[in-house]
Amino acid sequence: MSVYLHDIPLDEALDRFWKALHTAGMAGVLDEESIPLDLKAVGRVLSQPVWARVSSPHYHAAAMDGYAVRAEETRGARLTAPMSLACGDKSRYVDTGDLLPESFDAVIPIENVEALTPDGEIAEDPRNPAAIRIREAVVPWQHVRPLGEDMIATQLVLPAGQVIRPVDLGALAGSGQTAVIVSTRPKVAVIPTGTELVEIGSDAQPGEILEYNSLMLAAQVQEWGGLPHQMPIQADEFEIIRKTVKAVAKEHDLVLLNAGSSAGAEDFSARVVESLGTLLVHGVAVRPGHPVILGLLDVNGNRKVPIIGVPGYPVSAAITGELFVEPLLARWLGRTAREPEIIEAELTRKVTSPGGDDDFQRVVVGQVGERILAAPLPRGAGVISSLVRADGLALIPRGSQGESAGATIKVRLYRSKAEISRTIMSIGSHDLTLDLIAQFLSQYQRRLTSANAGSLGGLMALRRGEAHLAGSHLLDPDTGAYNLRYISQYLPGVPVRLIGLVMRQQGLMVPAGNPKGIQDLRDLARPDVGIINRQRGAGTRVLLDYQLDQLGIDRAAIHGYAHEEFSHLMVAASIASGRADCGMGIAAAADALGLDFIPLYEERYDLVVPEEHIHSNLLRPLWELLDRDDFQAAVSRLPGYNTRVMNKTMATVS
Repeated sequence: MSVYLHDIPLDEALDRFWKALHTAGMAGVLDEESIPLDLKAVGRVLSQPVWARVSSPHYHAAAMDGYAVRAEETRGARLTAPMSLACGDKSRYVDTGDLLPESFDAVIPIENVEALTPDGEIAEDPRNPAAIRIREAVVPWQHVRPLGEDMIATQLVLPAGQVIRPVDLGALAGSGQTAVIVSTRPKVAVIPTGTELVEIGSDAQPGEILEYNSLMLAAQVQEWGGLPHQMPIQADEFEIIRKTVKAVAKEHDLVLLNAGSSAGAEDFSARVVESLGTLLVHGVAVRPGHPVILGLLDVNGNRKVPIIGVPGYPVSAAITGELFVEPLLARWLGRTAREPEIIEAELTRKVTSPGGDDDFQRVVVGQVGERILAAPLPRGAGVISSLVRADGLALIPRGSQGESAGATIKVRLYRSKAEISRTIMSIGSHDLTLDLIAQFLSQYQRRLTSANAGSLGGLMALRRGEAHLAGSHLLDPDTGAYNLRYISQYLPGVPVRLIGLVMRQQGLMVPAGNPKGIQDLRDLARPDVGIINRQRGAGTRVLLDYQLDQLGIDRAAIHGYAHEEFSHLMVAASIASGRADCGMGIAAAADALGLDFIPLYEERYDLVVPEEHIHSNLLRPLWELLDRDDFQAAVSRLPGYNTRVMNKTMATVS
């Protein structure tokens, strides 16, 4: 059976890989080395257990400043019947850490003792009194650190496989160690391939792609304990790639060959692996990342070097690292593979999935009331920002074609539960102010996650109890009021408060210089003009449809009316890239992408907040932030924005 792009289940692919590594003698720790016990030891993995060379402490030590005594001789001392003990024979002054004098077995803290002169007066120097007066008896070994209290010589201090932490350095030093035996860090070569790739910092032209996968993969390797080596970009030529792979394999323990792992005319990775060794797997039933390659390279006689063909799309590359590279490095270092915390959460909307693949869906996670909710993010394999925003990965297992809204799914968390509990969930209309809020809220130990679902989508999310708030700018064509009609329609019986956020300009975004001379909405019906629209339910779409009706313009006459995007910035990007001649949006989005802007209307953008969340501890910092002068100034600097309605209650709906 051909192994070229023949997807096999993830567990089967890993099993095939581990068996081949075991046969090659590469299934465990590769090598070990002795390193000094210093700051550089933090993060290294012990390859051998560490046993205490000395006891700690290695003598009976005073645990307090005070007086060493024999506990038996303090019997009977109490507040109403104080006892005096002569210094020298019956008591001796000690500082914390001093050797406990022979035959003494307890220490009385100095604050519990009166130091006396020979005449029975209070002594000026408590270190050299004639006697001491005590008012409470002590028991043997009170306020004493006995020999070996922390560690006893020959005792296990740390096991093999322990990742050395700062506190471990103290334990190792205290046990008498000056060096430790650790696993050597595996050397990993990262080879980016692609004729279309250019270096970071280049002025990329159309058709050229900034190469950053190798940086991301190398950073993963470093974080997981390996020694990464980024190679230069290799052109899409079989012999060039083959020569480079063969050369680096001689000096490295693992090769990551990035891109060229599919079956296209310029995808050479599988052929390269097959020509230099054994191709074990080409294609794993996971999404994103299914064209993964696993193989072994023949190097210097009997030596084998594993190679992983990493898909070229950034999200696929990152997830391939998590699924294949991290577990391999863990084995070689002798530590336990990382196990992300897994929680159960409810999906906020339906997701579809390839039936034969394990589908890793990126999600943001938040807690609304007692429910843990997961909102899906854009799923394209090239959308690296979705991994940046993601709180975790939801696994939709193979055999399923997706999950419905409200389904309980398992999420592999990237963040802690504590961070999730401090997360404000916003679902609704997109606005740049939300990004500023997210930035400023970090000062309050809060996070804001927002999912762009349009104004109506946000109201429906509130109805289902899936968000703390929703951004909305829905115009009522009959009254000219914002949001109230739709709240009554979509949130019946749900008490909410309408909080003003910003006033902003809506208009037409056009390429710089406005080459087609577009002036207003009437120009959208011109045969030479194509637009990009917002999705159904978006406030901008509602506004556009209202104004088209007012002007009597037939939607069918508008080229591109059915082409939709889910945010102002995506509409602007479509225009900047030449996909469309214009689109409705906000001035700030046009400015961000260097477009011209034709202002047409001013609209109000509100936050719709259920009353149950208004006074919650979670949202309290948000209201404080909206009243801050520096925050309002930052919003006012956005083109087309003003803050005259910010944090004002526009309406209360019960």
